[in-house]
Amino acid sequence: MKPAGELEQISPLVRRLVAPNPGPMTGPGTNSYLVGRESIAILDPGPALTGHIDRLIAAADGKATVVLCTHTHPDHSPAAAIIARELDIPMVGAVTADDQHQDLSFVPDQLLHHDQLVTDSEWSLRAIHTPGHVDNHYCFLLEQEGLVFAGDHIMNGSTVVIIPPGGDMKDYIDSLRRLLDYPVSAIAPGHGDVIPDCRAEVEKLIRHRLLREAKVVGALQRSGATSLVDLVPVVYDDVAPGLHPWAKLSLHAHLLKLEREQRASVFEGDVWKLLN
Repeated sequence: MKPAGELEQISPLVRRLVAPNPGPMTGPGTNSYLVGRESIAILDPGPALTGHIDRLIAAADGKATVVLCTHTHPDHSPAAAIIARELDIPMVGAVTADDQHQDLSFVPDQLLHHDQLVTDSEWSLRAIHTPGHVDNHYCFLLEQEGLVFAGDHIMNGSTVVIIPPGGDMKDYIDSLRRLLDYPVSAIAPGHGDVIPDCRAEVEKLIRHRLLREAKVVGALQRSGATSLVDLVPVVYDDVAPGLHPWAKLSLHAHLLKLEREQRASVFEGDVWKLLN
């Protein structure tokens, strides 16, 4: 995988440019993709960093026809409005409620719906609604190559954080399974390198989440009613303590999933207990 700022051909129809925004939650940086040769879709243009935007526009070389975003977190979509205005091309994506973590500059010209096709002369991108990380998340399947652009639904090298209320653990697991309904071969994630075996990766992620859920249930069985704060170091004893504030968010999402399934309930603030 080439470093930030260096354009890389990753398949016959796809080039990748990594934004210079590395960090604990973004890995080496946000992956922006250019799909097509003669007509180009810019996908997840990333943060509003002038150098990155200039490189994307230069790589498109006057051939960009649309800019698409998997979701509206600030490391994925803020460059979209700037590029759309500069190149006079439409923005396509979905929006969600403002939870203080959204890019409010993303006002799409076209709202996505599940299974919608966005097409041009040499490529077709199928929008697959994949709520979980956030409720306006879409993956895009490049039908000519079986490559799915997964945004933050699947990342290479780190676990996706699920942040309620926009994020939902049950929806996330269901959305992982939904990808297996499509002829997907490889995954082009929002962060990290291409993952070559989609089915194996999805099955691994589902297994990981359900094993974590089992730890939640086991901790509640052993200790009875327990606060969210006290559950974190028990359920995430294999995670560095510095990451526990993020783990707490996903733990809350696990508990809300159990609540939806009538397996657990909250009482007295953030204290949780199993039902039956």
